[in-house]
Amino acid sequence: MPISSMTGFARASSSRNGLLWQWEVKSVNGKALDVRCRLPMGFEALEAPLRAALTQAFRRGNLQVNLTVSGAVAGESVRLNTDVLDQLVAAGEALRDRIGGEPLRADALLALRGVVEVTAPIEDEAELEKRNAAMLKSFGDALASLAAARREEGARLQSVISAQIGRIAELTQAARDNPARSVEAIKTRLADQVARLMETGANFDPDRLHQEAVILATRADIQEELDRLQSHVEAAHALLASSDAIGRKFDFLAQEFNREANTLCSKASDRTLTAIGLDLKTVIDQMREQVQNIE
Repeated sequence: MPISSMTGFARASSSRNGLLWQWEVKSVNGKALDVRCRLPMGFEALEAPLRAALTQAFRRGNLQVNLTVSGAVAGESVRLNTDVLDQLVAAGEALRDRIGGEPLRADALLALRGVVEVTAPIEDEAELEKRNAAMLKSFGDALASLAAARREEGARLQSVISAQIGRIAELTQAARDNPARSVEAIKTRLADQVARLMETGANFDPDRLHQEAVILATRADIQEELDRLQSHVEAAHALLASSDAIGRKFDFLAQEFNREANTLCSKASDRTLTAIGLDLKTVIDQMREQVQNIE
């Protein structure tokens, strides 16, 4: 099953009895599931079932839900408030007589607050339930589209991350096979270092130097780091094949990858090993950026 991203957008619209509505749902990265709803006045009752549906569908992401409503409810009527209109006309004419100006226009008066009143019939409980059910059904369509968008983006992420894991495995193997790690190379390197020390004329105890050389060689060994990197590669492949929400686990695993690469660089006693370690860090950093998008 492909992984899901936390990024996506979906839209769905429908209508009932002259009322038109449109849902827009946007999802971006988030550490947890954070839902924000923007609903018009009169539709607040939808928020609880909206949040329940989102919680069931998704585990992580910052989601913003917008509902826009237009059209007329069946039985809605328009009434002209003549009392308010008469007061506004009287005030306007008195002001015009005082300071002059253009005659009052009907369209300007109708645009003033309180002149036109829109009244809607009181819907019975059964009709409200039907309307809300229809709106929630179209919201479910938006959620399905959003989930599909997040899966599509997740499939792209999976391909990119899989290639990055493959590159990490290649670099790990290259470090394992690096000639600088051979016993002969280590002996030669230590022998050269000891010879340079002896040429200084300082009074060094050969036995003590041998012991220090062995300690340095042990500290410079990167076998454990390579083994852990290989183990992390296997764990990463297992996560990509999982059907669970893997984002948090993968983020932690990416940190472990980075820790081993840092240690490898600090222990590397040869330029070629250091170069491999730096390449590892680059690929791991790129992978961590992608992992931030996984649900």
